[in-house]
Amino acid sequence: MRRSMAVGLLIISILTMACGGAADVDDYKAAFVYVGPADDGGWSQAHDVGRQFLVDETGIETAYTELIPEDATEFRTVAEAYIEQGYNIIFGTTFGYIDAMAEMAEEYPDVIFLHCSGYLSNDSNFGNYFGKMYQPRYLSGLAAGAMTESNKIGYVAAFPIPEVIRGINAFATGVKEVNPDATVEVVWTFTWFGPEEETQAANALIETGVDVLAQHQDSPSTGVVAETNGAKWISYNTAYGQEAAPGAFVTAPVWAWGPYYVDVVNTIIDGEFAGGAYWGGMDTGLVSLYELSSDVPSDIADLISQKTEQIVAGEFDPPIVEEEFIDNVIGTVSP
Repeated sequence: MRRSMAVGLLIISILTMACGGAADVDDYKAAFVYVGPADDGGWSQAHDVGRQFLVDETGIETAYTELIPEDATEFRTVAEAYIEQGYNIIFGTTFGYIDAMAEMAEEYPDVIFLHCSGYLSNDSNFGNYFGKMYQPRYLSGLAAGAMTESNKIGYVAAFPIPEVIRGINAFATGVKEVNPDATVEVVWTFTWFGPEEETQAANALIETGVDVLAQHQDSPSTGVVAETNGAKWISYNTAYGQEAAPGAFVTAPVWAWGPYYVDVVNTIIDGEFAGGAYWGGMDTGLVSLYELSSDVPSDIADLISQKTEQIVAGEFDPPIVEEEFIDNVIGTVSP
């Protein structure tokens, strides 16, 4: 009798310890580091919307710091301050944080580091994540190619890295498919969020005769220039920017980070996170093309709808070219 009671108490004790030792959301705090303002209407705002979605869905405590340049020392200062405050998940949301995050992942093995748009990871506490944004960029190129009357399309671009070059080529592929005579001219700004530089680049393109502007930048400045000059505009990141230039806005390749943030945090809480890379396409909902303006010709809208269905179903994928420009792009990969 005593032995049975002892065994029973032992089992209860083991179960209690197991339940008490299981991680839950209260054991984690997630910090986000943004390269631009959290309300930039573009890249950083898309991430911050995702952060808020994460909080709403999981209840996890989060914080963010904005306007941290792509400088290893500055990123490290911010990230280490969060770690000292007990934050054990760090999201770095721009390409240039990559080396600092790789180093810190080795130094802080009990902290999870997640880097957006990079290519480095390990098999324990360091992962990278991104999306196949070239897919909706291709679709937006179909719209741009149909809407230009001058056959000159301008593209305000940030840095000549594979991510950006891949997107420009996908966009230009869509342009060429519906309008073989149209060209895409690229101007580099060497900044992710630089309203002044973006404005200057967009104006320079308008002066060459372009009547449609696209961008790989974080502010709606390109759209404002398009609106002022009676041109059309393919935005990027979110649809918030259309408020700045509603007359010019045609569509936008956009991000929806929230569901991914929920999934990866739940994986961490469940003890199943193992580093590695994530690259979600339109089939996951991470990337998509925002609704088209009524200015897009109906036959092109139908084509875009058809191509969207094919991409989501895995029946078609735009070509990936990220080392050089395709033949209807005017510009240099390494200016």
